[in-house]
Amino acid sequence: MKETIYAALTCACLIINPSFNAKQAVASPSPQTAAQDSIPFFQQVDRSTITIASQTPNQTAATSDPADVYFPRTPALKKKFPIVLLLQGALVDKSAYSNFATEVARSGFIVVVPNRTRSLTAPNGQTLTGLAAEQQQVNDVLKQMIAENANPQSRLANRVDTNKLGLLGHSLGGYVGLGAIQNQCFPGVCTGTFTRPPELKAGIFYGTNFRTPPITGAFPAIDNQNIPTALIGGSLDGVSDLDETQRTYQQIQTPPKALIIVKGANHYSMTNQDNPRDPSRPTLNQTQAIATIARWSALFLRAHLLDDPVAFNRIYKRATAQDGNVTVTSESAQPIRSKP
Repeated sequence: MKETIYAALTCACLIINPSFNAKQAVASPSPQTAAQDSIPFFQQVDRSTITIASQTPNQTAATSDPADVYFPRTPALKKKFPIVLLLQGALVDKSAYSNFATEVARSGFIVVVPNRTRSLTAPNGQTLTGLAAEQQQVNDVLKQMIAENANPQSRLANRVDTNKLGLLGHSLGGYVGLGAIQNQCFPGVCTGTFTRPPELKAGIFYGTNFRTPPITGAFPAIDNQNIPTALIGGSLDGVSDLDETQRTYQQIQTPPKALIIVKGANHYSMTNQDNPRDPSRPTLNQTQAIATIARWSALFLRAHLLDDPVAFNRIYKRATAQDGNVTVTSESAQPIRSKP
């Protein structure tokens, strides 16, 4: 990854969009996308805000993270949805993922997008502070969502399937997610100790590759321990280039696993707006790119969090992909389902 764990924080500016109000319905850039896959699709998505207490080991002061939560609006249904944690890219504010998170939520998930501000020491000794995900957020978010589900005053009361947690990640956030899946505490993205919760069932990450720091050019084995793991890469990504993503995919040790390449997308094609931090300009329209990346992310998560046979076949039966914007490489640990 050209944008390493530490170098990712050297940019002086953060991507910060205006704040928004809770209880706001969110429009989708492409409302018909998920419906084309014949899977449950929710036209209306609500957005709320919560605060997530940090449980980082050995911390000297109590901290908390603001988070946006996106969830299907189902006033007539007593339905629970799995938790999906979106781990942000370095220096990318949570609001930059609002369109993407909305699209994923439409497919039947509660998507949590926190801001984690922390400090890191760069190789030159400089202390850098900014938005950057870390592994402890996996347990922090799960604990908070269990509390929200049990709180009758919360808009999420009795709506959360607290037994199922999936991960999304962008760039550095994907690196963090791959670390969490391996149940190891990796330097730079983990503090103290880390224990992967049994509720973590799958993860899919965009614009991500995996090397243990310092960057040496080596791509170590990723011991995903049978947890379904997928990568999405943009063909024009100028930060984590496609070769790096492909080499990372090859190191995922056990299926199910998938590699999805989005043609014409760059490193910031999943955020609301493109960003010049990637010197490569995308050729795929931003709205279409967001819808495409969200669609395939949701399919992978539905296949493994909800045991959805339609989604499973879209990922693992390549002939059914039928999407001119992507190519899919995948390995399944079980037979292709008979249902189309």
